[in-house]
Amino acid sequence: MSANSAESARLLEVVLVKAGRTKIRYPAELLHDDGTRVTVRAPWAGASVRDFGFVRFEPGDVFTEHYWRDRWYAVKEVRDAAGVLKGHYCDVTRPAAVLGEELVVEDLDLDLWRSADGAAVLRLDEDEFAASGIETADPRAAAAALDALDRLEAMAREGDFEELLSWPPRSAAG
Repeated sequence: MSANSAESARLLEVVLVKAGRTKIRYPAELLHDDGTRVTVRAPWAGASVRDFGFVRFEPGDVFTEHYWRDRWYAVKEVRDAAGVLKGHYCDVTRPAAVLGEELVVEDLDLDLWRSADGAAVLRLDEDEFAASGIETADPRAAAAALDALDRLEAMAREGDFEELLSWPPRSAAG
C-alpha cells in the first residue's frame, strides 16, 4: 500500500491483545502502511489520566504509533495537546497483523519508556513478564521478547530512535 491522501483518511481499529484477551481497542487514523511498518495516529484512548510517575497520559495527548509485521515491538510517540513531545512508550509485542480493518497486536508485558530529551530510559514490567509464564509456555517467544527489549533499550540510549521512526526509513535495525 502506498502513502496517499486516500490512505491517510482510512481508519483502522487497533486491537491490543494480552494473555489471549482483548485489553483495549480504539480507532486510529492510518498514516502509512508499506507492508512492513504500519503507522497510525490516535488520541489517548484511556478514559481518564494515567499517571505512571515518570509521565502522565491524559485527554488531549496524541499518540503516533509505529508497528512492524517483522519486529517484536511497537513504538508510540506521545505528544501533549499542544504538540510538545512527552517521549516514546514502547511495547514489546509479537509482530503486528493487519486483518481487514483491524491492526492486531499481542502485548508481551515488557515495556520501555524514553523521555523526550532521551535522559530517562526505563525498562518496565519485567516482573509482569516473569509472572506471565511465557518463558515456560513459549520459550522462543520469551527469548524474542527479551531480545526486543534489549534492542529498544540500546536504540533509546544510543540516540537511534529518530532514525528508527524516520520516514522513509534509513535503518534496517530490527
